[in-house]
Amino acid sequence: MTIRVLLADDQALLRGTFKLLIDAQPDMEVVAEASNGREAAQLARSERADLVVMDIRMPEVDGIEATRLIGQDEDMAGVKVLVLTTFEEDELVIEALRAGASGFLGKGVEPAQLLDAVRLVAAGEALLSPAATKGLITRVLAQPPPGASSTPIG
Repeated sequence: MTIRVLLADDQALLRGTFKLLIDAQPDMEVVAEASNGREAAQLARSERADLVVMDIRMPEVDGIEATRLIGQDEDMAGVKVLVLTTFEEDELVIEALRAGASGFLGKGVEPAQLLDAVRLVAAGEALLSPAATKGLITRVLAQPPPGASSTPIG
């Protein structure tokens, strides 16, 4: 089965680079490219993409809102979103996951890692970059455990 990929990034050079990389794989093909989130949501539907590689910071509609639009559309129930961004901030990771993203990677990944992530997310698995995972673990561990009392016993 060929994974049908939509590339959503406002930088044409990055889209072109990702397209060359993905189209060189025997099990993947780029079916469309979007330069903003509005186009991404529209093309995900019209081109029947299996997976969207989604940047966060784009004009008109950002990648998080585009992910939300895709996730809320019943006709796109099977479309997965892999966020690929320069900004691996905890808040953005959480927002992307809440919007429906299945994966979150920084743009500093190696090409083979991106390809592995596309395959993994397209297969229905979830994926976070090591930096995103570390940030979320730190955040969770900083919170008091459920049911913990802040009042000392004694």
